[in-house]
Amino acid sequence: MPIYEYFCLKCKKEFEELVLNKEEEVKCPACGSKNLERKFSTFATQGLEKNVGSKSCSSCHATSCKTCR
Repeated sequence: MPIYEYFCLKCKKEFEELVLNKEEEVKCPACGSKNLERKFSTFATQGLEKNVGSKSCSSCHATSCKTCR
């Protein structure tokens, strides 16, 4: 089920909406306006980070950031 991000052109609020049907009418939950702009959404992925070393980075205390190299 797609979750879309919207920006209300009337009250300037951003919100997410679960849209089950393309014909479904979306309204701003704050003001009820239908004058919306659908935002470009990014998606998240999950994966494994490559461990760079056993010592932690002095700036962020992680063991697998780019600055540890």
